[in-house]
Amino acid sequence: MYNAGKVITGIIIFLIIVLSPFWYNGLTGKTAYVPLLKVPDTAKQCVESTQYMKENHMELLNSWKETAVRQGKKTYTAKDGKTYGINLTGTCIKCHANKEEFCDKCHNYAGVKSYCWDCHNYPKTGAWEQKTAGSRK
Repeated sequence: MYNAGKVITGIIIFLIIVLSPFWYNGLTGKTAYVPLLKVPDTAKQCVESTQYMKENHMELLNSWKETAVRQGKKTYTAKDGKTYGINLTGTCIKCHANKEEFCDKCHNYAGVKSYCWDCHNYPKTGAWEQKTAGSRK
């Protein structure tokens, strides 16, 4: 090999560039970051378990949409047997009233776009209302 030094140097530089994100995450602990969602003290229990809601809330909401709009059924029976109204305002937003501190924080972390609010109006309460009130002036 005539250019062994250059080839080896190139391979080392390539490996440093490719592996640097892994080293950075390992040294800074960024891989262990999970957003802390604020739930009000008045919230007693969600319609399903926390783990289920983290993993399946979108499937549940899509199911609610199908059930309420297309079948006309307005109640949901949870796995524990309790019944809840299929109603974003009466169930979800009652506890998760701050869109920025709950919905947006988690969806931004996961890198997904929530399309719920393309059709639904989010109730303007608390900090969210104060922020949008300033932009309406």
